Amino acid sequence: MPLPQFTDGLLHERDALGVHRLTLNSPASFNTLSEAMLDALQQALNAIAQDEQARVVVLGAAGKAFCAGHNLKEMRAQPELAYYQKLFAQCSRMMLSIQNLPVPVIARVQGLATAAGCQLVAQCDLAVSVDTARFGVNGIDVGLFCATPSVPLVRNMHAKQAMEMLLTGGFISADEARGRGLVNRVCAASELDAQVDELVSAILSKPREAVRLGKALFYQQREMGIAAAYQLAGQTMACNMVHDDAQEGVLAFIEKRTPTWRA
Repeated sequence: MPLPQFTDGLLHERDALGVHRLTLNSPASFNTLSEAMLDALQQALNAIAQDEQARVVVLGAAGKAFCAGHNLKEMRAQPELAYYQKLFAQCSRMMLSIQNLPVPVIARVQGLATAAGCQLVAQCDLAVSVDTARFGVNGIDVGLFCATPSVPLVRNMHAKQAMEMLLTGGFISADEARGRGLVNRVCAASELDAQVDELVSAILSKPREAVRLGKALFYQQREMGIAAAYQLAGQTMACNMVHDDAQEGVLAFIEKRTPTWRA
């Protein structure tokens, strides 16, 4: 197993199966998305995108909080429009990089996720949370509507549910987050790694190319009208079907045996 890499508060590990584990490792600052942390995450995501053997990413954190959003002290130190535009553009690029990765990203939520931290959970493809975690987009409490967090939030839950959180700054429990579609699974802290690893194993058991095609299609079609979405989905399925793994999978089903994936 490669040695862990530390970059500006981020721990990056990769195992022999192609599982990348990113850990926000600035617990004293509640793992805020400082400029340095955003840059470290971007570098890690760029590296994973170039790893042809990558299969899945687990995004977790150390300490009591998963992520408390942007670093407000940093933001207050430079009260200039140009700086804020650059900062939010940097954050948006990082969030889009999660969606654009050819492999699934699982949020491992061990604690509080607020503002851009809640955005980070919403942006991941899957999420597993401890039952004690709480979620909020509470920028409104300091006079700042959480506009960028609203983008993935409203794509995870119903509009009125998202708007209530955004307008009031109110928090929801892990169970409420699961009911609203923000997280997939909720468990005791002692079961968190087992629950995450169960999802990882399920993904590893599937052919990489089908997962890659499927993830890209899922997000592209979501932004389209239904006719265009069906056209893109049909083309994607046709391309998927001619792939060696799909041909093998169908043949294995017909022959009543376990498929042997190429990758």
